[in-house]
Amino acid sequence: MTLPDSDTDLTSKPLTILIGADTYPPHVNGAAQFGYRLAKGMTARGHHVHVAAVRSDKGKSFTEVRPEATVHRLRSHSVPTHEYWRIVFPWEVKKEIALLFDHVQPDVVHIQSHYMIGEHVLYEAVRRGIRVVATNHFMPENLNPFLPFPQWFIDIIGRQSWKDMGKVMGQADVVTTPTPLAAKAMHDHAFLTDVLPLSNGIDIAAYEPRPDEVVQKNPYPTVLFAGRLAEEKHVDVLIRAIAKTPAELNVHLEIVGGGEVRPSLEKLVESLGVRDRVRFLGLAPDDELRLAYLRADLFCMPGTAELQSLVTLEAMSASTPVVLANAMALPHLVADGENGYLFTPNDSDDLASKITAVLGLPEQEQARMGAESHRMVQKHGIKATLDTFEALYRGTDLGGDLARA
Repeated sequence: MTLPDSDTDLTSKPLTILIGADTYPPHVNGAAQFGYRLAKGMTARGHHVHVAAVRSDKGKSFTEVRPEATVHRLRSHSVPTHEYWRIVFPWEVKKEIALLFDHVQPDVVHIQSHYMIGEHVLYEAVRRGIRVVATNHFMPENLNPFLPFPQWFIDIIGRQSWKDMGKVMGQADVVTTPTPLAAKAMHDHAFLTDVLPLSNGIDIAAYEPRPDEVVQKNPYPTVLFAGRLAEEKHVDVLIRAIAKTPAELNVHLEIVGGGEVRPSLEKLVESLGVRDRVRFLGLAPDDELRLAYLRADLFCMPGTAELQSLVTLEAMSASTPVVLANAMALPHLVADGENGYLFTPNDSDDLASKITAVLGLPEQEQARMGAESHRMVQKHGIKATLDTFEALYRGTDLGGDLARA
C-alpha cells in the first residue's frame, strides 16, 4: 500500500480533524462512545481534534476543551419522545458551522451520521473542497420506537431516511460502517457503493483481568446485559427468559444502563416474581461496568437493531461467553457452541434454553467458551481501527485491503 506524495508531507504531519457527531457524551450509546474513542485516539496520536456536537441542554452554542478534543457544542432542542436525544435546527446552526470551519481550518472531516450536524458539516466540507470520511452507526429502524405515528407512516419515514443517507453520504470521499452486514444494507437501501466495513474497535486490554487482580464472582450464575434500556433492545425478552430457566440453576440477571423503558421492565420483573433475581444497576461508570463484565458468567444481547454492539465486544474482551439474538450484525460475534449461542429473536423460550445450555456446563467448559470469546475479539482492537481511519484521512485507498480482510 502506497501513500500519496505531498509537498506538505501529508503522510506524517499532524492533521486537524473535525468530527461531526449528532450524539456524543454525556449521551450513552454506541455511536456517542465511538465518537469519543475516535477523538481520544487521534489526539493521543498527535492530531488536532475538534468535535461539532449537540449541547445536551438549553442555551447558546459554546466551546469546551476536553481531554480528548476541543468540543464545540451547538444549540439544540429536546424531543418529547426521548429522554436525552437533542436535535438542531439548520437555520440556527448553518452559519455557526461555517464560522467553525473558518476557525478550525480542518484538513479532513469525519461525520458520524447523515442527520442534522453530520449532514451540514459534510455540506460545508464539500463546499470548501475538504476531504470527507462518513461513518454510519444507525439504521432507520433505530428511530421507530420514538416516532409516535402509525406503522405505515413510519415505513415511509424509514424509506426517506435511507434515501437521505444515500444523498448525503454519497458525497463523501469514503463511506464506512462497522460490519459487512451494515454495508450490504446501505448498498441495498441507500444505493451506496463501496461502503467499507470497518469495526468501531475497542481497547481490549481495558477489560482483561489485571495482573494479580481478583474479581469476586457472584455466589450464583449471573447473566449480564449492558446498554440503553430502549424498546429495540428487547430486555423484556431476557427478563422473561430468566424467569423460565430451571429453578435449581438459580440464574440471576444484572442490568447496566438507563432508558425510557426501565419503568415497564421493573413492572415486568415484579409481575414475574423474579425481583430477588434481577438487579437494575443503572448507568455505571467505566470502572464499574468493567467489573460487571468480569463478574458475569454470561453476557446477553437480545437487541435486534445492532450494527455492531460495542458492549458485546467489551464483554468478549473480558473472556465472557455470550448469547446473542440472531439479528443484524450480532451473528458475526458468535461461533455457535464455541463462544456461546445465537437465539431466535424475541423468543424467550429459546433464549432460556441457550442460557441454560451455557450456565449448565462445568466451570472449565464455561471458561473455555470465554477464552474463545477473547480470541475472536482480537480483530476488533482499537489500534487497527485508528490505523485505518488515519490512513483514510490522509487519502489512502484501502478498498481492496478491507475487502480482503
